[in-house]
Amino acid sequence: MAKSFHSILITGASSGIGAALAEEFAAGGVRLVLGGRSTERLAAVAQTCRTRGAEVEATAVDVVDRVAVAEWIAAADRRQALDLVVANAGVSGGTLAGTESEDQARRIFAINVDGVLNTVFPILPAMQARRRGQIGIMSSLAGYRGFPGAPAYGASKAAVKVWGEALRGDLRPHGIGVSVIMPGFIRTPMTDANDFPMPFLMPVGRAARIVRRGLEADRARIAFPWQTAFLAWFVGMLSPALVDPLLARLPKKG
Repeated sequence: MAKSFHSILITGASSGIGAALAEEFAAGGVRLVLGGRSTERLAAVAQTCRTRGAEVEATAVDVVDRVAVAEWIAAADRRQALDLVVANAGVSGGTLAGTESEDQARRIFAINVDGVLNTVFPILPAMQARRRGQIGIMSSLAGYRGFPGAPAYGASKAAVKVWGEALRGDLRPHGIGVSVIMPGFIRTPMTDANDFPMPFLMPVGRAARIVRRGLEADRARIAFPWQTAFLAWFVGMLSPALVDPLLARLPKKG
């Protein structure tokens, strides 16, 4: 039986999939709690959602700030119990400018991994007490296998993928669902920076619809487009001796 969400929190909602997902859920009787770093873009997304009938709370928040995020989520849940929390905020980066620097790698891990932990842990006690709720964790098809063009990005997405899959089993007895979201190439500001062919590039609105259906169905893994998902999974299964020479020829990510 499909779930219905009425009180939804989304991080990284000022652009990309986060913004599209907020707009996809926006409707009368729905409360959206949106967080993002860009106040101006977040306000624009919030206004679009309000025109669709949703009640919207928009807050400038940096997911790396563990204390601030915990306070924001706790306050939002006190006002109205959250049915769905989507840990979406993330950044990309690669080796286009040369070998990946320590600073870049640490920044990517701080946002893509610590940011997810900072978003998920604060809501768990309340959801466990209610014995209901849904968690969405934004990973990527890049989490199936390390690519030399974006070492930290792929590793960060692999980390939250495995954590989310394990968390699903851990939280199921408490009535909480966990879905790991694994998009391929989606047309967003993040992929706009890519200066190489992106197979099966998908419009962000279509991606948001796929994610919504997956969350409502409590799917363990929401991986799409299916063609890219299969290729990423298959490459991850092959021996590094076969794959490494091929991956070394791929274009680097900026």
